[in-house]
Amino acid sequence: CTLREHSQKNVIFINELPLFLVLETWNFCSHKSEGEREMDSEQLHFEIDRLSTCGVLLSTEEKSCLQTSLVTLKSNQKFRKVIFWGKIFGVQSNYYIAQGLGVDEMADRKSLYSVNGLDWAILPKVDSDLSKKVCQLRGRFTGDPSFEMEYKIERRQHPAGDNTDGAEGRVDMEEITVKEEDRLAAVIEMIDKDSLVVPRGAYVRRAMGSVAVNRTFDGLSPAEANLARNYMHLRKKVEEERTDGSTPMIQPPRRPVPGLDFLDCIESDLPEGCWTFQLHRGSTVIMRSLLWVGYYFYHVPNTRQYGSIYFGNGEKNLDLPFML
Repeated sequence: CTLREHSQKNVIFINELPLFLVLETWNFCSHKSEGEREMDSEQLHFEIDRLSTCGVLLSTEEKSCLQTSLVTLKSNQKFRKVIFWGKIFGVQSNYYIAQGLGVDEMADRKSLYSVNGLDWAILPKVDSDLSKKVCQLRGRFTGDPSFEMEYKIERRQHPAGDNTDGAEGRVDMEEITVKEEDRLAAVIEMIDKDSLVVPRGAYVRRAMGSVAVNRTFDGLSPAEANLARNYMHLRKKVEEERTDGSTPMIQPPRRPVPGLDFLDCIESDLPEGCWTFQLHRGSTVIMRSLLWVGYYFYHVPNTRQYGSIYFGNGEKNLDLPFML
């Protein structure tokens, strides 16, 4: 078995006969494709310019610092890919957020933050108790990761005894403290769960269950790119339940394709109308999340170019059902 160079391509020969395995030299060396961008650190300038009309702007100094530090971060932490997730605005300073990806791009994600764009720290893991606490927090981030936010919640205690029917019980106030670094990690996870979307077919599930970029994805057509049913949440599938505990029967928009239709479609997101679509410059489809104001997604039809970013305060729009 020999490997020979042949007109800018690598062809494997076995017994002087070429195998039908031809790899482009560029892909052979870097294992990257145009569809793998998703705000890739190496394409930061290009991606930011795509969403500049939405208010997503970085200064020249910020771009230079981020592009240099993210490449270094990828090398030091041994990530397969590093993406620039976005920016959360604080009172004193802002948080730059990046995510390092492993082999499984849905499960192997680590979030990191920086306050100066150069020094990065890995955010702690989020458990269910922390998520419940953060859901009750209101107010902007301060910009200090060590800041501890104190707030009080109501705890209703019913009187002891069997005759508790109709009894209102006693209301006690419990004081809870949450570190801002933990809150930042929980908010990022919540935004990813509610808003991280990809075009249908951009990712595939392998036979072993891992999720990877679909290298045969050539983009959505212009007609498909304007329909919500062609965009999926990049998360584990969530089973919806009625109040009686039964699972609703949702009629799929198309016949499911094994390996492709394994994600939740944004068409069933609540409240209805939480996503807006806009055709920009006649060739780029831009989506906005009204639930997490500041989240933007773009896709250029008939190409592998797509990506998303978040530029906001990190506060969920809980008034959205009353605004629609």
